Amino acid sequence: MPYEALYLHIPFCKSKCLYCDFDSRADAACLDGMAAYLDALEMQVRAHGNAGELDDVKTVYIGGGTPSLAGERLIGLVCSILAFCTPVEFTCEANPESFSAGLACLLARAGVTRVSLGVQSLVDCELSSIGRIHSAVDALEAVQRARGAGLTVSCDLMCGLPGQTLASWERTLGMLLDGEVRPDHISVYPLQLEEGTPLERMERAGTVRVPDEDFQAECMDRAADLMRFAGYARYEVASYALPGCECLHNIAYWTGKSYLGLGRSAASMRDEGDSGRERFVQLDDGGIEFDRESLSPREAVAEDLMLSCRMVRGISTELLDRASRYIPVDLIDAACSRAVDLGLARWSHGALVPTHAGWLEGNELFGLFWNLARPA
Repeated sequence: MPYEALYLHIPFCKSKCLYCDFDSRADAACLDGMAAYLDALEMQVRAHGNAGELDDVKTVYIGGGTPSLAGERLIGLVCSILAFCTPVEFTCEANPESFSAGLACLLARAGVTRVSLGVQSLVDCELSSIGRIHSAVDALEAVQRARGAGLTVSCDLMCGLPGQTLASWERTLGMLLDGEVRPDHISVYPLQLEEGTPLERMERAGTVRVPDEDFQAECMDRAADLMRFAGYARYEVASYALPGCECLHNIAYWTGKSYLGLGRSAASMRDEGDSGRERFVQLDDGGIEFDRESLSPREAVAEDLMLSCRMVRGISTELLDRASRYIPVDLIDAACSRAVDLGLARWSHGALVPTHAGWLEGNELFGLFWNLARPA
């Protein structure tokens, strides 16, 4: 199947957050190499474009790292991509401290349609506790800059931060949902303490206290309530949007569309229908070495069933029918029945949709369907 989504990874940051385990670099020597990295990335774009592999791309996402740290140099990368495709959605990630009004306008003029801002919190002490280098005011001003440039605006928030309370979480949500701010899209994620990160080591040493999963669940529920009242529709476990503002790029990931990832550590997936699916991760800056993995048709459709459980619309009848081509029907029926019996999903208009409990216990729900990947 042709690639429908394109992701480009820019692994540079001004400062690395305490919770971050992404492939990103934040020292001066690495930043000095950003220009050469972007040159190599543009060469990869041209190579794939000239081979016709970008012809069907519908969504583009430049992430990191902090793409906005590249400043005007980012515009050349955008233009090189748009020489080979006409996406309906083009997103660029940005952090507030490196997202100027000038950059916002240049991105919009170049063809970017959407900016995803790493806000995380609108309480300064919470931002400091996780190593963010912007303030709440910086974040609010960045939203206004993006809006002023005519860009669709998405904001990422995190709950379960050190020192966070339900009252401070509601303060962040209230400020973001205020009529003068009100981004088009909001993603809400619980803080994950990844092994080996500075924050994980601090928590293990007892120098910082991170709220537990019950608090995170309470925050997620409160966010769902406030955003529903503010007119946002939840379409995925962690994603809310005003009408027509869902992130099409992420939906492509969750619905089994083929995607191409360029840049070091970027992942790709090509779906080949009855021939299965291939995933590969770029290991170097030049796009020469890859870590490859092949999935059988049965594994591929089990993955689609699992990922559909992230979405409000759940597992459709069409997907269940397609799955039955590769997985015995009795096993699919048993997994669906088990999800319902456990209260993790329910039937609605012919689709199996996740319940509130299914989202809170996502790993259990996902496991029911991923376990169908191989014979018992």
